[in-house]
Amino acid sequence: MAKRVLTAIGGISAGWGTVFAAILGLPGSVAAAGEQQALALPLGSRPNIVLIITDDQGYGDLSCHGNPILKTPNLDRLHAASVRFTDFQVSPTCSPTRCALMTGKHEFRSGVTHTILERERMSLRAVTLPQVLKTAGYSTGIFGKWHLGDEPEYRPDRRGFDEVFIHGAGGIGQTYPGSCGDAPGNSYFDPAILHNGKFVKPRGYCTDVFFRQATQWIEQQKGRKPFFAYISTNAPHEPLIVPEQYEQLYAGRVPEKTAKYWGMIANIDENVGRLLDQLKDWGIDRDTLVIFMNDNGGTHGCKIFNAGMKGQKGSMWLGGTRAASFWCWPGKLKPGDVDRLAAHIDILPTLAELAGAQIPAEAGPLDGRSLVPLLTNPSADWPDRYLITHVGRWPKGAVIDDFQYVRAAIRNSNYSLVFVSPQEKPQLFDLRNDYGQQKNIAEEHPEVVACLKVQYDRWWREVRPCLDFNEAAQGPPINPFKKLYWEQFPDERPTSEASPTSEGTRASEGTRASAAAAISEGATASAAGR
Repeated sequence: MAKRVLTAIGGISAGWGTVFAAILGLPGSVAAAGEQQALALPLGSRPNIVLIITDDQGYGDLSCHGNPILKTPNLDRLHAASVRFTDFQVSPTCSPTRCALMTGKHEFRSGVTHTILERERMSLRAVTLPQVLKTAGYSTGIFGKWHLGDEPEYRPDRRGFDEVFIHGAGGIGQTYPGSCGDAPGNSYFDPAILHNGKFVKPRGYCTDVFFRQATQWIEQQKGRKPFFAYISTNAPHEPLIVPEQYEQLYAGRVPEKTAKYWGMIANIDENVGRLLDQLKDWGIDRDTLVIFMNDNGGTHGCKIFNAGMKGQKGSMWLGGTRAASFWCWPGKLKPGDVDRLAAHIDILPTLAELAGAQIPAEAGPLDGRSLVPLLTNPSADWPDRYLITHVGRWPKGAVIDDFQYVRAAIRNSNYSLVFVSPQEKPQLFDLRNDYGQQKNIAEEHPEVVACLKVQYDRWWREVRPCLDFNEAAQGPPINPFKKLYWEQFPDERPTSEASPTSEGTRASEGTRASAAAAISEGATASAAGR
């Protein structure tokens, strides 16, 4: 089996690897893959890879996870055919999860501490998943949401993707001061999309457009070389816009916003079904690994069903970080549940091993582990680990160290230690018996609190230098996407947008309100992840 580049404990890098390995009996960190020779393929062949990630769909927003109202028959079909990680953790909001997925490291290591204010930009020093897969001969394509930097040097075509079909910012039509912004006046219907450096104006609803383009690209790649298709929908993120027939599936049964939100998920489900059917029709389904996940906790469905969890998007509670994780490779992976602690940081080392890809030495030690042992054997040896959650999002110009214990958590398989604020004592939860985090047992187990806090403090000291990457960054006077769009379509530039000082005037009222909430110190979970 190929060597895996990982640290001793997920979420805490190899700087402390030897110490933590001794504590928990974990293997030491492995040398960077630049030292490796030709890599074996653990499952005998190199798969095509389709990775689907949805935006703001929660763990409970699937009928296969017990939702009593929402119906997701195609995702249920994928669930039934997949290896399913039932304790799979992501970050609390959009950019952080995408950064961790792309790098195999906690997002703070790449300077991503927010979703706007230039703090969504992934460090240019980061080595990304598509860059790694390209070393094994993969074609790479992204379709939908990037949200790791809109300036040219940060865009996906400079980060390893051959085919780029994306909107800007964190959502279609979003505009914020600085670099984070989409094409002006953009819409969920007939959106303007940046396609390999030029804007195109496809017809249709955004989710349909992204899946259609991805399917067309896959058709062009199949049989030529292995491919990695990253389908990253902006739905069901706000604004809650969806074709009426999907909203009507739930209208009158749940609140209006929930009907729209679940309607957006119903549309995603339909697109997933079409893609699965197409892969089978082409005869490449058994050559293709399909992965489905969501990027953070849910929003408008949580009050109805949240799988018994506390919290939602934008929180450090498990309801904000637990995600679906389905891995379907017919004939190679046996469907079933895996209850071991896994995370988004594990995706890069896992796909690298499955693809026989070299991880460049400049990537440095990863926080993630390869999941290949668990994909092939749910009972495989899997030493316990620590995972760190930090919501970030401190106000611009704040003293960062004042936020060390604000909306953060550290956990292993048994316990979760949650920091709400420095003024409050941390809360401890027994996850084996209380996954809903209802009973604080910190007073009964001070030794566990002390142990977890030591590990958290060490992690903070380790990542602290990385947090300055984007803090003082000044964005351009005009969003790069707007600038590029108006260069391509000068006749569409309104007179009011002629000067840099008027930047952002076409942003919707909802976007403006979200920006104000996100920038303020007291941003709520509903504002998080814009």
